Amino acid sequence: MKKPISATIDEELVRWIDSELSDKTKYRNKSHLIEVALERLKGDAELKQKKR
Repeated sequence: MKKPISATIDEELVRWIDSELSDKTKYRNKSHLIEVALERLKGDAELKQKKR
């Protein structure tokens, strides 16, 4: 189940997100881009944890 959240982020990141969204083959919308980024960050953190 997905839940809505709210976040305040730097203006430069918003511009980068908007530029990434110009290519609709990569991300459907801002929520999709943010979800993909967080999943990647989570995966990286889990790999670091396993290496310890």
